[in-house]
Amino acid sequence: MHDALEVDGLSAPSLLAHLITEKYCDGLSLFRLEQRFARDGVAVDRGTMARWVADVGTTVVAAMRDEALATAFCIATDATGVAVQPAPDKGVRQVCRRGHHFVQVADKDAVFFEYTPRETSAAVLELFKGFSGYVQADAKRVYDALFRPAEEQPPDGEAELRHEVACWVHCRRGFWEATAAKSAVAREGLARIGRIFELEATWRDMPPEEIHRLRRAHLRPHVEAFFTWAEVEHEKVREERGLLRKSLGYAVRHHEALRRFLEDGRLLLENNRSERELRRIAVGRKAWLFVGGDDHAESAGHLFTLIATARLHCLDPEAYLRDLLRVLAHWPASATWNWLPSTGPLRAPAWWPPSSTPRWAHSPSRSRSPLRPNNSRRRAESAPFTPAA
Repeated sequence: MHDALEVDGLSAPSLLAHLITEKYCDGLSLFRLEQRFARDGVAVDRGTMARWVADVGTTVVAAMRDEALATAFCIATDATGVAVQPAPDKGVRQVCRRGHHFVQVADKDAVFFEYTPRETSAAVLELFKGFSGYVQADAKRVYDALFRPAEEQPPDGEAELRHEVACWVHCRRGFWEATAAKSAVAREGLARIGRIFELEATWRDMPPEEIHRLRRAHLRPHVEAFFTWAEVEHEKVREERGLLRKSLGYAVRHHEALRRFLEDGRLLLENNRSERELRRIAVGRKAWLFVGGDDHAESAGHLFTLIATARLHCLDPEAYLRDLLRVLAHWPASATWNWLPSTGPLRAPAWWPPSSTPRWAHSPSRSRSPLRPNNSRRRAESAPFTPAA
């Protein structure tokens, strides 16, 4: 039995799934949901709804995380801030402080949102504890600790070995800013990087082995030429100050990580996928503004994780959560992995999403859960016969 799903109240799994999807998928605050229920003649306090959705899915997220850290090839990560309301001090409300949600995109299998009170190297090391492989991130200093050799070897097992993969979009952004300042050198750098992206787009949908072969044959010369040019131009402006020196310095300092994508066809040039996932929080916090404490922020991260991973596997988030909540309370905790979006029986039907309708425009109210039997034929067979007039 999963204690995390024993919530206080009479909320049905379908109602819980609806509340979670409305807030954490569509960015609707519980205050607006409270008003919507009131218009329908149902008095549901937003504090009650907040207690209903607390700690939902904790065991599933833990099982997903253990599997991802053990099997993932590359994890893309990024972070964003969130306002956290501290507990009242002697009945007086305190000013909100800043916490952080990290996103971790493990290949094409799972998306995790992990909350940390502070964005530090120690917090990053804890998030990636037990993982060996490629890590794609921006050039923040908090990530440097991931790629340093461990001071002490573990008593059992192999040491964690991680390789940094830089983001070419971050590199290009600096040249774009310098180009806006009317720098001809930056304009040339922007054109060189644009050529790299143009070539990469021609074989994006090919198998990884073919991508790796084409990159080494056609893309590597352009990458090497870019860094040779960047080193020469950086020497010319080393003593100057401005956007051009900043953009060239970024490329020269991170040349090894920027070249890393050439090692394997499964690696990407950019880290846009993790930034896209963080938009869920960026859109939502405009409505709900803050979270009510560190424990609430951690619970919100679990719900963001379930929804983002379900969408990653083309599952209707509300249908997945509804069926998950119906069965998980009676499912043995040792077999939680059966209900992960990537491996469980909650697979997307062959017709979802419809080819004529964008995936993000598919209405959950019109979708049928993959676990729900299709009783339309049974109802038609049991309906009483009505003779024609």
